[in-house]
Amino acid sequence: MPMGRRVYPVSSNSQRNQQPDSNRVLTQLLVFLYCKCLWRGLKFVIRKLTGRCELQRICYNNKPGARRTLKIESSLKCSKHELLQSAINVHPDSVEKTIDDIISLKKINPDTNPQLGISLQACLLQIVGYRNLVVEVEKLRREPYDCENSAHEEMLMKLWKELRPDSPLSGRISKQWCEIGFQGNDPKTDFRGMGLLGLHNLLYFAEHDKATALQVLHDSLQPKHRNVSTEEASKMSKAEWDKKKFDKAIGYSFAIVGINITDLAYSLLVSGALKTHLYNVAPEMPSLVHFQQTFCYLMQEFHRFWIEEDPCDIMEFNRVRTKFHKRVLKQLKNPDMALCPHFTASDLHLVNL
Repeated sequence: MPMGRRVYPVSSNSQRNQQPDSNRVLTQLLVFLYCKCLWRGLKFVIRKLTGRCELQRICYNNKPGARRTLKIESSLKCSKHELLQSAINVHPDSVEKTIDDIISLKKINPDTNPQLGISLQACLLQIVGYRNLVVEVEKLRREPYDCENSAHEEMLMKLWKELRPDSPLSGRISKQWCEIGFQGNDPKTDFRGMGLLGLHNLLYFAEHDKATALQVLHDSLQPKHRNVSTEEASKMSKAEWDKKKFDKAIGYSFAIVGINITDLAYSLLVSGALKTHLYNVAPEMPSLVHFQQTFCYLMQEFHRFWIEEDPCDIMEFNRVRTKFHKRVLKQLKNPDMALCPHFTASDLHLVNL
């Protein structure tokens, strides 16, 4: 043994601590295998009793929309058959063939079950459509705003004209951008976090939900009246009254909050939380338009929520945003939830829930 090198024996306490951990892992594995085998056996018995496979039972026992599609998606993911597992990742053009292969694999007679193929196809289109939407949104988020790109510049100019139709812009670099809620003289710096996705959403809001967008912008620039009781007012000096009665403004910059709500909508989409909503409003493949309409809804609802919360100043923005995020997540746990109620059904192509 080399001089000066010490070897420390492993203590018996350490060995005893490792033993329960290994036992716990082994127990969890056995429970998992037991439950898995039990579940597969139960599915086999149910199929023999009902004469229907799990996919048939889901389609026949659940109405169209998130209730049905989420269960179909889970069933396909958890299947032991590679065909079923890979079905959720097929190209949209291959959906019809995939459905035929599934029906053949499950030995289902399409003549006696004509509705099954239609229902499965609608579900699978929603599932692969959602996946493709995530890719499309991510691509826009990663594309930086480029002032040398004429298409980017055109979109930005159009945003100004939609929100300030009666106020010509003095120049591309101007303090006027602050009037619609950008932080400085050049809006391009504010798009760094969300890339072109933020601009796309703001422009869609201004163009397709214009009345709401203009109202939200107008409100964000107005002094806010604070309700003060008569008893409170009687105890205040004039200076205290003036300070209490009015705040600087409703409290946020329209464009900056729009980019921040874009981030919120993006996180809901990527996490899968928006599946409930999109599976209920898109009868087939969810598209970028559905995502943008969701953004419009979130902007309007956040504006209302901000007023209800009555924050002291913009420093409370993160607290209010976090609380709003939790409320939306709670709503989306309801499988019948469909956001965007202020859009018409023709705009949303709503499924009859």
